[in-house]
Amino acid sequence: MACRAAGKRGIDVGLTRVLTSPSLGHAVGLTSRTSLDGASVRYIPESSFSSFLQGSGHHTTKESSIRCFHASRELWARRKNDNQGVDLKTQKKGKFAKRIKKPPVDAPYVPPKLKRITKSLQDKTIDIFEGMTTVELAKRTGQSVITLQEFLVNLGEKVVSEFDPLKIDVAELVVMEVGANVRRQHSNEGSEILPRPVVVTVMGHVDHGKTSLLDALRQTSVAAKEAGGITQHLGAFVVSMPSGASITFLDTPGHAAFSAMRARGAAVTDLVVLVVAADDGVMPQTLEAISHAKSANVPVVVAINKCDKPSANPERVKLQLASEGFLLEEMGGDIQVVEVSAVTKTGLDNLEEAILLQAEMMELKARVDGHAQAYVVEAKLDKGRGPLATAIVKAGTLVCGQHVVVGSEWGRIRAIRDMSGKLTERARPAMPVVIEGLKGLPMAGDDVTVVETEERARMLSAGRRRKYEKDRLRQIMEQRTETNEPSEDDSVVPERTEMPLIVKADVQGTVQAVTDALRTLNSPQVFVNVVHVGVGPISQSDVDLAQACGAYIVGFNVKSPPSSISQAAIQAGTKIMQHQVIYHLLDEVGNLIVDKAPGTLETQVAGEAEVLNIFELRGRSKSAGGDIKIAGCRVMGGHFSKSSTMRLLRSGEEVFEGPCASLKTNKHDVELVEKGNECGLVILGCNDFQIGDVIQCLEQVVRKPKLIISDNGIARIECY
Repeated sequence: MACRAAGKRGIDVGLTRVLTSPSLGHAVGLTSRTSLDGASVRYIPESSFSSFLQGSGHHTTKESSIRCFHASRELWARRKNDNQGVDLKTQKKGKFAKRIKKPPVDAPYVPPKLKRITKSLQDKTIDIFEGMTTVELAKRTGQSVITLQEFLVNLGEKVVSEFDPLKIDVAELVVMEVGANVRRQHSNEGSEILPRPVVVTVMGHVDHGKTSLLDALRQTSVAAKEAGGITQHLGAFVVSMPSGASITFLDTPGHAAFSAMRARGAAVTDLVVLVVAADDGVMPQTLEAISHAKSANVPVVVAINKCDKPSANPERVKLQLASEGFLLEEMGGDIQVVEVSAVTKTGLDNLEEAILLQAEMMELKARVDGHAQAYVVEAKLDKGRGPLATAIVKAGTLVCGQHVVVGSEWGRIRAIRDMSGKLTERARPAMPVVIEGLKGLPMAGDDVTVVETEERARMLSAGRRRKYEKDRLRQIMEQRTETNEPSEDDSVVPERTEMPLIVKADVQGTVQAVTDALRTLNSPQVFVNVVHVGVGPISQSDVDLAQACGAYIVGFNVKSPPSSISQAAIQAGTKIMQHQVIYHLLDEVGNLIVDKAPGTLETQVAGEAEVLNIFELRGRSKSAGGDIKIAGCRVMGGHFSKSSTMRLLRSGEEVFEGPCASLKTNKHDVELVEKGNECGLVILGCNDFQIGDVIQCLEQVVRKPKLIISDNGIARIECY
């Protein structure tokens, strides 16, 4: 019946199609259920299925009573997803059916991340050279080639291959972007190498006659013009010796505060002349100069000065030097020793011969062509010419008009002057010159780098400035972290006040030296905070800054400010300290620190008294305090005060300690009893007096720190 019904409609279906059709299944008595896995299953009763087959003329055998027609779970899930959101009635089938395009997955571009800059990378120094490739730079920095190429693209460089050579300026910019320090390596291949003059640094203890010895060599009197008779700057000049040779000398200060200047002199020099006074011997700054020379790995010639004095003992000086590890020629070593006198000008020929002999053994040569390499030994700000940098050329030739980068400053060389002030067009190796035309004041110790274009100079200067600021902020954060770390004993936190200072000096090296010397005056009670440093005279902006932060202004070797600025400082309550000698500056600032320090409370014995007799008052009312005992005493030393604390001693051991309740002399209440007088004393809560006891008067006093300046000029604050 079902097949005939389907045939009337013109539908040719199979047995399975008929049996799974809902309408036809109902006609033959099929029932629909849902299985446990969610697939549709149709159950065919045996009687209905048999009758259906019998009606169609088919023969059947007895088999299973139930047959199942179902679809799997995966098939139904796939059909459900395909039909979701699609109208089945309007869906077209066949070859030209419209396909539904799925939207593409938008995956954002993620640039390669820079490796995390660790502390080891920030403290690492990477050597770079002209023509190094990106691959070599990636190996040294530890970054990927793709990351470095992105930096090159940002710098405006054309990137073709990782094996293309890079300019040394570009390599430095990339390394600074990574976060590491840079050290340039220069090659002399293909350059003209010629002999050059020797650079000699004169070092030694303060007042041992270094500048006087140089005056005797160059026939001048610079020492007489120095403030206080001591050198406080790093001077450079060329001396033409009687033999016809030229020697470049660097004169370094001998005071303890100018250690950085001596270190800079040793870094740029070829030879160190160590001046030791024959009547004074080896002193602290002499030992420091020896350590600077050893760290710089430069030879030393010892000049024993002041041999004309009656108290001179050169042999004692030689023994002292030998005990410090200096192997002199007389003792089988290789260090030359010359006995000289700057006053009588004796021994100068021997000193010249020793210097030239040592220079000849070193075979000093340098590259004379190509871009110059120079080292800044001093920098100052001139009112008419702007920032000036005193530099010594180490290699190459420095030409007027070139673009240079000095530290984090840049500029175009406007003029080059020798140390006598004469203009010159170029400076050759071992020649000290003064450079004009910089945009800002560089730091003493910076290298002078010659670049090709102004744009490259700007980029290199900006990159170095960013690197400097990052390092400075990192150091501040590390110092704060160390300060905030809990100490082993957090129970005792000493009171500490702050002393802000603004330092102005004539040259950059002196600014650094004065700042370092003032910071050595830090103590547990006073923190010396240098809020600002600068080169040049004291200005109105310095006064405004000092007023804002409550700072003192320190002027060293600068001109006195105009009356308008001085008056503004007086109205603002700002103190200006001006000095030309480092001794006087440290003395005044040290005394200010001592006055500003809160001090520490200390218990001291103000007086001692012996108990001669004991008196007892009886029959007092309860409101008056009951019976009391009075100690009749004689003050043996110091004084007794009623507001002090009393300590009772018996046979040297403490028996009682408490406040004074009453102090009388001749039945009169007194506040103070001096030595030799007798008095009656009552200690609150103490009734155990015996004749012969000793009573001490204890007072709380504020003990201030003490300023100590040693013989070699080192100042420090000693707290108790």
